Amino acid sequence: MLKILIADDHSIVRKGLKHLCKSAGDMVVAGEAANGEEVLEALRHAHFDLLLLDLTMPGLGGVELVEKIRAQHASLPILIFSMRSEMQVAKRMAALGVGGYITKGGSDEMLLAAIRKVAAGGISVDPLIAEQMVFEQAKRRSSMPGNRLSQRELQILKLLGQGKSVNEIADELLLNSRTVSTYKARLMQKMNFKNNAELVLYASESGLI
Repeated sequence: MLKILIADDHSIVRKGLKHLCKSAGDMVVAGEAANGEEVLEALRHAHFDLLLLDLTMPGLGGVELVEKIRAQHASLPILIFSMRSEMQVAKRMAALGVGGYITKGGSDEMLLAAIRKVAAGGISVDPLIAEQMVFEQAKRRSSMPGNRLSQRELQILKLLGQGKSVNEIADELLLNSRTVSTYKARLMQKMNFKNNAELVLYASESGLI
């Protein structure tokens, strides 16, 4: 039976969570807190398998509260249950070691699944926030300088990054060495490389070699 500590400043929310956990059959609300100070007090006097935490309680809360909990109870699984759906908030919590972030607009089934997963040491992120993260990653990839290169320029960049000369690349790709030199000059200009060392460093850091 999972012992849950719920922390939310709204009593009606706590009552709803207690009923939901009881109906799940494999978990029980073993403690309640209406503010950050009560969370810390409860953790000092009892063991819990998971803390279900609202971020916007009065007084001590948010990042400061999570930092204090982490300092005193480093291994305690924490699942954020919040009205806030900003990706940056979720990422900040993840950086502090929080195992999951679920918004209050989700379903009961989603919350119960997240509780079980985080209590078992897994990670659970609300689908709305996960979509934001995927979009941000795709946007970042599309804005990378290397995406301005043509396929042939990217191919030649990769070979140059491997230390091959213009003549060696020309032989491998069955091109004229002058053509390869033109491609090289073009990609150097597009990528704003000042020398071959910068080219090789970029190829290495971007995973081309």
